[in-house]
Amino acid sequence: MTATEVLRYLQQEIHSTVAATTDAQGLPVTCAIDVMDADENGLYFLTAKGKGFYARLKQKGYLALTGMKGEDTMSCVAVSVRGKVEELGGGLLGRLFEKNPYMNQIYPTPESQKALTVFRLYQGRGEWFDLSKKPIERFSFSFGEETAQPERYVITAACIGCRVCEGVCPQNCIDFTSTPAVIVQQHCLHCGNCMEVCPQQAVIREGER
Repeated sequence: MTATEVLRYLQQEIHSTVAATTDAQGLPVTCAIDVMDADENGLYFLTAKGKGFYARLKQKGYLALTGMKGEDTMSCVAVSVRGKVEELGGGLLGRLFEKNPYMNQIYPTPESQKALTVFRLYQGRGEWFDLSKKPIERFSFSFGEETAQPERYVITAACIGCRVCEGVCPQNCIDFTSTPAVIVQQHCLHCGNCMEVCPQQAVIREGER
């Protein structure tokens, strides 16, 4: 899936997410937001200008959110996104209300809708995580010229093919057909067991912690 396809899945199939910002003391604050549109330029959502959420977005210019779809944990697809946001104002309100007509029940008049403003998450990165598949499926994506390296575990040339890590990998996602062995990234849980047990210290963690 492309980044745009994942963003559209988040908007169309998940829609309601939990978003995180930070307050003036740098402490995390969460709230529920609906993703109201998505395209190749990012994710679109709205909020009222009188809310603390609005103030935090303006102060920090950054947002993280996660949405999940599934009846239980083992049937769940989760999409997480984080990145930079910008305020677009009220020009797109008509488009977002057309795509999300339930908003007319919350803000029923043009006068009440004046409180609203549209934001776009325009540059960032994210992760797709699907527990409904065996082995699990995960991949990272980025959009808006974001180039950050995704978090992952990799096996270096120090590997001697001893296969000690094989017994502790919960998803059996290490390929031993060559030396050094290779972690199949789309099935890795990022548990770190392989790095903990490797006698050669051949496994390293890359990307942000």
